[in-house]
Amino acid sequence: MEGQRGSGALPEKPSPAAPSPSLSSLGAVFILLKSALGAGLLSFPWAFQRAGGLGAAFLVELVSLVFLASGLVILGYAASVSGQYTYQGVVRGLCGRAVGALCEGCFVVNLFMISVALLRVIGDQLEKLSAVLLPGAPPPWYTDQHLTLTLLSVLVILPLSAPREIGFQKYTSLLGTCAACYLTLVIVLQYHLRPEGLVHAPHLSPSPSSWTSVFSVFPTICFGFQCHEAAVSVYCSMRNQALSHWTLVSVLSLLACCLIYSLTGAYGFLTFGSEVSADVLMSYPGDDVAILVARVLFAVSIVTVYPIVLFLGRSVVQDCWRRRCCRACGPRAAMEPSGLRARMLLTVLWVALTLAAALFVPDLGEIVSAVGGVSSFFIFIFPGLCLICALDTEPLRPRVKCSLELWGMLSVLVGVFIFGQSTVTAILELL
Repeated sequence: MEGQRGSGALPEKPSPAAPSPSLSSLGAVFILLKSALGAGLLSFPWAFQRAGGLGAAFLVELVSLVFLASGLVILGYAASVSGQYTYQGVVRGLCGRAVGALCEGCFVVNLFMISVALLRVIGDQLEKLSAVLLPGAPPPWYTDQHLTLTLLSVLVILPLSAPREIGFQKYTSLLGTCAACYLTLVIVLQYHLRPEGLVHAPHLSPSPSSWTSVFSVFPTICFGFQCHEAAVSVYCSMRNQALSHWTLVSVLSLLACCLIYSLTGAYGFLTFGSEVSADVLMSYPGDDVAILVARVLFAVSIVTVYPIVLFLGRSVVQDCWRRRCCRACGPRAAMEPSGLRARMLLTVLWVALTLAAALFVPDLGEIVSAVGGVSSFFIFIFPGLCLICALDTEPLRPRVKCSLELWGMLSVLVGVFIFGQSTVTAILELL
């Protein structure tokens, strides 16, 4: 499927081979759902608390869903127009080299911060599990999170991340979905059953303290619902690539994701109120069996997700490296970034830097705010730019074209606002 491209926006290299269009609609829904469900689920009760209550949080979530669904639909349309089969390829093909380079940079930063958030969640669960399995005050030196998380990263995560391909991990994504659903079910049941030892909310905010606090929820929602990076690949793998059908797939996957996130956020907030942690599991007692199982499931699922995130980030870096080598030294040097030595160097650097960042930034909320701000590029800004550029490749009625261009500009402006707001908030909190 080869579409037209905007003037002056030809990609620097041919598009990759088209994926086999063998994916069913139900499979596409589940892949998008699995891409969105992750560490962000643990932060939604905290986001509801920051929004000032259920009403404000649900309002922000519903407004965000309109743009989230719009972004997925636009990316499918842009992929069909550009003839590219990766997110960064679509952006480069439609918007030009400069925006394509910005997209690749944002991709690496976003995936890096996601890796940090994943390690932070694993570290939190290791801390609670150590307190349950090895009780005592003070805790033994070998249960220190700096040691346990470092050993886990070196002995488990690094070997899983080293292979050139990650095909052997394609079945582990089901574990992440099961862990997310189990966590939601446990949080709902814990609120209604009120087990002994669970301290419920001492205070529930009746209304948001300010509009600034409401806006601060957007980065968490972006972090939680981000599946847009995988949207282009999923769309190009579908048997039925009609835009109306892709719209239905996008809406269904987001609604299913919204149900899980909303139940977790609402019941976690109702349980702990203003005392809820950025990682909701840290608010529960460590000796509860149901919560203990949730910790183990979530930690194991995240251990299997981290190598996939690393693989995607490493691939973008290798593509940039290969393109620069090809320009400077010719095609022979273009294969060097994929060699064993270069791959291992990138892998070790990625694990080491993300581990250092995870140990340096102990609060998951700070990481979520940073990731959510960068995620606004993939959910709002790049889809809006792609829509504006793609409209120049097809004949449309002036009124329709004008309406779509306005929507694209609105999407870009919303994304810039969210990125700016989250960046300023993160800097103020750091200072």
